Parts: sequence; structure tokens; C-alpha cells
Amino acid sequence: MERLHKFLSRAGVASRRLAEDWIRAGRVAVNGQLVTEMGVKIDADLDQVQVDGRLVRPPAAPVTVMLHKPYGYISSTHDPQGRRVVTDLLRDAFKERLYPVGRLDYDATGLLLLTNDGDLAYRLTHPGYQVPRIYRVTVAGDVSPETLGLLTEGVTVGDRTVTALVEVKKRESGRTVLELVLREGRYHLVKRLLLHVGHPVLKLKRIAFGPLHLGTLPRGDFRMLSREEIEALKTKVQMR
Repeated sequence: MERLHKFLSRAGVASRRLAEDWIRAGRVAVNGQLVTEMGVKIDADLDQVQVDGRLVRPPAAPVTVMLHKPYGYISSTHDPQGRRVVTDLLRDAFKERLYPVGRLDYDATGLLLLTNDGDLAYRLTHPGYQVPRIYRVTVAGDVSPETLGLLTEGVTVGDRTVTALVEVKKRESGRTVLELVLREGRYHLVKRLLLHVGHPVLKLKRIAFGPLHLGTLPRGDFRMLSREEIEALKTKVQMR
């Protein structure tokens, strides 16, 4: 037996938070009966679950893929404006419906995970699990030691203080290349953080996520994660 919202997340139809919203809104039925209260448990092998009248099939075997996202793609499965989305790059290689784990900006490149494992995706993106993301960032201007110290000590972005591990990798004419480590993935966080200290981002690439590194995977290409990589991710977010 498992909780209904977790089943919906494992089935890949919604995150756990969104599944909870659907339940409260009366959009989910179990064996033909609407469920609006949290905490209901089901047997995935025996009970029939529907969302908006559509049957939700028991979760398929988990599939998790590493993609080297190129410039000019939206980190989504659909874009109302008709722009290209990252799932276009999978080229129908998987019968399972995969969803991006978090986001990379339209003009950013680098490591992006896609999965149908809703529980894993939820934990990897939840700030409570402090999963590190490593970025190679080119910014305008010459970043001073004082600014590096400020980033390490913490900068208020929105309603929270953000700390980062920062290392200068290269100094060029009018720009600086940084390696930046963050442990959360809020909307435009890297750009907002560096703009706050006076250095607009010119180029942004994610080179690592948790224990995974992009390595030599070509831009626009993808690969399945190995069993060892999956286990490392699950260990990182306390699923083992």
C-alpha cells in the first residue's frame, strides 16, 4: 500500500505537490470514487486511479537520462509559444514519458536529467536535500576578491540568503570565467545572484548535478544513467 499522491508521482503524471493539489481539487478518483482528503492509501496492483476521468496506469520501470542541453531549448515537455523543448532531443527513443528534473534556462547549456521517477525528481529538486549543482559561468567585468568573499558569505536574493562556492577559472578582457557551486535551483538563481553583485551572466553551462558530471557527452546528445549512477543519486537524497 502507498499514499495516493506518491503513486501519482511515481506514475510520472505529476510531482507530489501537484498531485496533492489535484486531490484537494477533486480531480482524482479511486475505483470510481472521488478522493479529496490527503493520506488515502491504495494498492497499485488492485485499485484503479483516474485523473480527470483518465486512467492512470501503474508506474513503468524507472528511466533516468542525462542530456547535454544545447542553447535554445525550453526545459519542459511542451511550450505554449511553440519553442523547442528538451524532450524533442530524445527523438522518440523512449516509450516512457520523461520529465525534466528542474530547469536550465533557454539560453543555458549543460547537464539536465530527465526521468519518469517522480519521487527521485522531487527529492533531487527539493532544497532540503541540498543537492549541489556546479556551473561554468562567464560574467561581465573583472570579479574582485571582495566579491568572491561576498558570494561565499551569502547574498540575499528574493526572500532568502544564498551562499555559493566560487572559483575563478580564467580572466579575460572585460570578463571572468567562474566555477560556481549552488545547492538549490530556484528560477534564474545563478543570473540573479551574479547580477546582484554587479556581474551580468554572459554564458552559463551546468557541468555537474549531485554526483553526476557532464563529462564529454556531446551537446544535444543523451545517455541512460548506469545502475551505479542511479544508486549514487538515490543515496544523495536518502532513498537508500
